[in-house]
Amino acid sequence: MVFGLFSKEKSLQRTIERATNKLAQQADRWGALEKLREDGSDDAIFGLCKRWGITSNNNVEDQQEKSWVVEALSNKGASVLPPMRRYMKGAPKLSHALKAVTAIADRAQMLEIADELLADEKPGYTRDPERRMDVIRWLAEWKDGGSDATKRIVPYIKDFDQNVRVTAADAIGESDIALTGEALVEAFLRPEEESGRFRRRIAEILAAHKFPLGDRGPAVATHLHGPAAGFKVANGMLVER
Repeated sequence: MVFGLFSKEKSLQRTIERATNKLAQQADRWGALEKLREDGSDDAIFGLCKRWGITSNNNVEDQQEKSWVVEALSNKGASVLPPMRRYMKGAPKLSHALKAVTAIADRAQMLEIADELLADEKPGYTRDPERRMDVIRWLAEWKDGGSDATKRIVPYIKDFDQNVRVTAADAIGESDIALTGEALVEAFLRPEEESGRFRRRIAEILAAHKFPLGDRGPAVATHLHGPAAGFKVANGMLVER
């Protein structure tokens, strides 16, 4: 009996290896992916998720297979969330996994997963910011996320990485300015901020929402140069020149 269990585990591992071999023929990967879907065990689902983490040589085939995995897991429903969450814990990229989460998770589960992922991606230095940008974009695309999504994105406008900061600003650009305005002004005025691109994006948002700057208007005005030179402070707000 023990030997049979060991043999089954080895067989599953071989199937996962075929499904994630970027040098294999697509037909071989398809067969392995379908076998993992039919197996349906937590380990098989985890292995299915691993297909998102490799990039095959043919870009069209690569996207077809990754999208197929999203659909296959979405069709299985919430039962696949535990192994998916285990996969996302250490995955280099999260965009495909989060598409499947959107299809099968309820609001409480989505917020729980967001918090779980962001707990490992606190604002600050990271060698690879792609994971936190994937989560930020996902929250921004969540139509019913509302203030719950916005509050989770706002801290990242002070991230170490410029691309993360811009991604976060883009993500909250249309959000309730009552939730974002003060944080945006603070980020704009940070002494260590060196990105004119980021300051311009904040200026665009504050101007679009006509957010009152109060007594910080003069300080904001001192930074309206370079990429942000198209704005000025007038009547206590940022406006386009």
